[in-house]
Amino acid sequence: MLQRIGLPRLRWPRLVADNSEMPASAQIDPRARRRLLDEISNFLIEHDLEVTPSNLLAAHEACSGINPRLARRIEWRREQGEPITQTWLEEATVVDPCAGKKSIEDLAKDMERGIDELSRASKSMRRATSDYGDELERRVDDLQGPCDTEELISTLSNFAEAMIARSRQTEEELKASERETAKLRRNLDRARQDAQVDYLTGLPNRRAFEEVLETSYREAQDTGEPLSVAFCDIDRFKTINDTHGHEAGDRIIREIAETLSSLCTKDCYIARHGGEEFVLLFRGVEPQDALAQLDEAREALASRRMVNRRTEKPFGMVTFSGGIADVLQCADPREALAAADQALYCAKRSGRNRIRLAGEQSRAA
Repeated sequence: MLQRIGLPRLRWPRLVADNSEMPASAQIDPRARRRLLDEISNFLIEHDLEVTPSNLLAAHEACSGINPRLARRIEWRREQGEPITQTWLEEATVVDPCAGKKSIEDLAKDMERGIDELSRASKSMRRATSDYGDELERRVDDLQGPCDTEELISTLSNFAEAMIARSRQTEEELKASERETAKLRRNLDRARQDAQVDYLTGLPNRRAFEEVLETSYREAQDTGEPLSVAFCDIDRFKTINDTHGHEAGDRIIREIAETLSSLCTKDCYIARHGGEEFVLLFRGVEPQDALAQLDEAREALASRRMVNRRTEKPFGMVTFSGGIADVLQCADPREALAAADQALYCAKRSGRNRIRLAGEQSRAA
């Protein structure tokens, strides 16, 4: 991928066992980090882009290979002779605001409110305890000297009633704080779930997939079982959107999500990687077998003839292309994703509506 956007590909070194818990940035060879920095700076300079946090993030994702979709879009734009402008890059990297049901700002407000409630309840308890202690100390001092028994009993009774009332008030404050804390915990759990679910298809999203890929990669290394990853991309999706509208395009995305999901068993994991792209992880499945399964789904979809329900106009043949890589043949899971993406690119270049294995030069559809 990186060669196609004018940058040399960065290869990640295989990690040694005693470094397995180190952050990824600490596991990369210093020379590799230097090459990545050079690639990022060259990208920004070549396309006359400002050095901003968002541009640096986009350049890092494209140059490091962690966002193959962005790298491929850059490459295709270069092939068409069109510039990589600031406006285009911002549109290419925009994050859908509907991806989460609850914004970070709302969640932060909930957390702040919950902390305030807990703080108030805690202060109230400390204040009540201090008041009780001071008052009891005074009553004990009164008992040391001469006093009117009836007056003392009345005073102690009033004090006890005040203590009971204050205790009940504090108890109610604590209950309210507990309810707020429980609500905050539910919101946090929901936010964690939303952060890993694609709002349009209901499938896991890219973040969730990358976590499963990392875990499955380590497990496959330990067990020696095969592990295959596939990248799929809807063919000519821009034409579908331009011709039928984004609502119809969303329907096509959901239809293909269902088609690919039909492949998934306990040994297969599917996610929407972004836009019109999907990724699948085949655990315990050789790449050739994964290709056969994916090819069967491709043929089933290509045989369908879907119609735009709103306009009654046919979509024509809707297809997807795919690339498959053997994860254990790569030094890093991200390198396997890049290899699958390269195979997908070959499938697109050779006519679309076909599946390619990484490293395979040709295969009849």
